[in-house]
Amino acid sequence: MSSAAQPGTAHDGKGWTFLTNHAHVLLAIAREPTARLRDVATTVGITERAAQTIVADLEAAGYLHRERVGRRNAYTINTAGRFRHPAEADHSIGELLSLFTAAHAH
Repeated sequence: MSSAAQPGTAHDGKGWTFLTNHAHVLLAIAREPTARLRDVATTVGITERAAQTIVADLEAAGYLHRERVGRRNAYTINTAGRFRHPAEADHSIGELLSLFTAAHAH
């Protein structure tokens, strides 16, 4: 039997992925805008501190807006925001979200 890795197999932490952790965090928040960062971190497979740093990056860049609702934060995603790399700058974040979520935040 061959032990070659197959596309789509479980992530073992040793390989690479097409999307960055920033993209994974954004997608997790798009799917659940009131999720706790602890839950976002678990979903993405990073530490809570890393999730906090990424959310701060996304917020500072204008991709996310954070609002306190009771004891939780609620996030709104700027779907019109453009990708940062020049090769994708003509595409919006909303396009990415529409690929990976059934309905995305406005």
